[in-house]
Amino acid sequence: MTETSPPVRAPLPPVRTRLSRGTTVAVLATAALAATLIAGIALGARDISPLEVVRILLHPGGEAYNSHVLWTERIPRTLLGIAVGAALGASGLIMQALTANPLADPGILGVEQGAAMCVVFGIMFLGVTGVRGYFWLALVGSALAAALVYLIGTRTDAGSSSVGLVLAGVALAAVMSSLITLLVVRDKEVYAHLRFWSVGQLTGRAEIMGEIMPFVICGLLLALPLGRTLNILGLGDDTARALGVRVERARLASAGVAVLLCAAATAAVGPVAFVGLVAAHCARLLTGPDHRWSLPISMAVGAVLLTASDTAGRLILDHGEIQVGLMTAVVGTPFFVWLARRRDLVKM
Repeated sequence: MTETSPPVRAPLPPVRTRLSRGTTVAVLATAALAATLIAGIALGARDISPLEVVRILLHPGGEAYNSHVLWTERIPRTLLGIAVGAALGASGLIMQALTANPLADPGILGVEQGAAMCVVFGIMFLGVTGVRGYFWLALVGSALAAALVYLIGTRTDAGSSSVGLVLAGVALAAVMSSLITLLVVRDKEVYAHLRFWSVGQLTGRAEIMGEIMPFVICGLLLALPLGRTLNILGLGDDTARALGVRVERARLASAGVAVLLCAAATAAVGPVAFVGLVAAHCARLLTGPDHRWSLPISMAVGAVLLTASDTAGRLILDHGEIQVGLMTAVVGTPFFVWLARRRDLVKM
């Protein structure tokens, strides 16, 4: 008898683990963020050659006017856009996780408009003009708007609390926007002071970096460890309690971080819609439902989206520029319509 050798099995294809997928996405997100940072610094209404940009960055004492443009406008503006975009991205993802609502966003739920309403009130009746004062007013307005939307949305007959939250948020946002318009147009001084802030823009905001960045950085650092908590809360209240999580405290703490991030972003640049919505869903589509990965990726996507929109707004017109709040609306509105029609494509 002749010995027959056992059949040789073909090697199994390597298994793509969630860790390797998340690492790949994180590397790509970092590269996109770096590319957006470079584009935000290098591109603008004034043509500055790439070699000149590098020369100014390495040797700040170069050509006087170009150096002034980069160091006093473009670099702070781009860094602020990255920080605000990351804050809105994280805020949107946390709100979607807490409400189990794929349409949740600081703008759609009326949180940004609540912040803007309190800022307008402070300017008109309290004489507040500084960015630090804006922040505290925006924080109060964001918290009140979030609480009001939750109370109204969870007590509607819209068929589910998720739909009720969206309806309550859209209604509250419309009312707040109307009230802001009525208050502002009656006072020319307030209108002149508020007309650019109210549409959301990064132009001329370099001087607020030192005041607003501590709040943004604090909110982002508090948000990063929330991934595991959000994963457990997503399993349901009973399961979360069985795993040792104090559900009410965890929800309140997570909501507080989301409101803090939204308030800081709104105080810095004004209301900017759809960044949190788009960033959260892009992050979840790239990394899956694990919030330990999707939360930091949402920060990166939000930063890329806001900064890229701001850079594009500088280049579209031959003279002048389009505010970043309008640019993100152009991107976010079709995405929101598509998402509302195909919510089954994105699993919470």
